Amino acid sequence: MAVLSIEDLASALLPSQAIAGLDLGTKTIGISVSDLGRRFATPRAVIKRVKFGLDAQALLALAEKEKIAAFIIGLPINMDGSAGPRAQATRAFVHNMAQKTELPFIYWDERLSTVAAERVLIEMDVSRKKRADRIDSAAASFILQGALDRLASLAKAAATDSDG
Repeated sequence: MAVLSIEDLASALLPSQAIAGLDLGTKTIGISVSDLGRRFATPRAVIKRVKFGLDAQALLALAEKEKIAAFIIGLPINMDGSAGPRAQATRAFVHNMAQKTELPFIYWDERLSTVAAERVLIEMDVSRKKRADRIDSAAASFILQGALDRLASLAKAAATDSDG
């Protein structure tokens, strides 16, 4: 398994392959999955974190069931651009996953994704309790949607380059 850039992923993906977005929390892993056309991110149920081996097993079972080709994982960078303990924990998680799967991981700057997700849930008038249950998967959808939009932009640029 490799950690790829979004540009490398764009060239490696085959048509009609879904990708997953992950928001790695201390208690849960928020998950979102793209459609096969890679246009839309749809939240899935969170994985309750237990210990790494069980978390990895649950994540890989989901990847097999959904036919996931890659994971976009939110990298919690501080607002000043530095990497704190949460970013280190995310990198360690990805490093450990490398022992268990060949699926590539792509780090995605997740600054403000949880804030944006909470704002949308509030606008949808979701109760505070239900927001707590859905926030991680909603944040994973923001992470994944950002990556999907970037992949679409890269594909459009590649098509323009080949036409010209």
